[in-house]
Amino acid sequence: MTDAEYEKIAALFSGDGVWGNPTDTAVVAAGTGLSVDVRAGVFASVRGHAWYSGTTAVNLAISSNSSGSTRTDRVVLRLARSTWTVRAVVKEGTPGSGAPTLTQDVGDTGVYEVLLADVTVLNAAAAVTVSRGERYVGSRLRPTTAAALAGLPPTLGDLVYEVDTGRVRIYDGSAYRDVYSYSGAIDVSSTLSGWAVVVTPMLEVRSGVACLRLGQFSRAGGNLSGPNDSRLPILIPAAYRHPTRNVYANCYITGARIGRCTIYPANHESRAGQVWMSQKPDMTNADDVLFADVSWVVG
Repeated sequence: MTDAEYEKIAALFSGDGVWGNPTDTAVVAAGTGLSVDVRAGVFASVRGHAWYSGTTAVNLAISSNSSGSTRTDRVVLRLARSTWTVRAVVKEGTPGSGAPTLTQDVGDTGVYEVLLADVTVLNAAAAVTVSRGERYVGSRLRPTTAAALAGLPPTLGDLVYEVDTGRVRIYDGSAYRDVYSYSGAIDVSSTLSGWAVVVTPMLEVRSGVACLRLGQFSRAGGNLSGPNDSRLPILIPAAYRHPTRNVYANCYITGARIGRCTIYPANHESRAGQVWMSQKPDMTNADDVLFADVSWVVG
């Protein structure tokens, strides 16, 4: 296999940029005088070709500027197809014209450049200012199952597809968050003797947002005093409860009256996932309760 053939294959499997993430120390920093330092221990990939900065920092010289205008140079990783090597080099800009355009030839010849930093060189400057600009290779989409994911050590930016749940998830440094998920329509009714279900409560969860049609219920357990809370025939599945906060929903009660229910969160000591009539007038047997829809963030 030739180097050109290898590039065509490898470029599809390794993104261009530095291995790591933006919380790492900048790859390029201002050096002494007119120079920049490329820090040690950095790995990167350009069109599938590896680059390593070495075990000690590399100092790159910046040419002086006496043009009368500010000049912007760029530190880039450059793949030279004449030698099939990747080097960190300074790409000098034109005074007064902004940063130079990266060269990114995609054929079998020429060069391909990936940005590491922009370097500002003022007129007659004795030192430079560096703005970091490195891009990161990132993680590939990993197919997995929900159970197998629990055993994988996560890395910031990991992207996974759970084949058993249909969820696309990303690791943000503290937990996997849903990029896309869909629960389907879930009947969340739960039989209770005090209430009859008139319109079935249905839950749908998309990408971490739970949308609940609370439905309609008829009082079947005798008269109900206003100050007394009453549990409704609904139970939110554990995976779809709000983790820490109550969720409230308003309702209409027979006789053009108003009430409110409380949907309890996952961390409640005794009512997790349950729905209770918490504010209401006195109700008589056969009074109906019709709720507005409500939504909350799952996690």
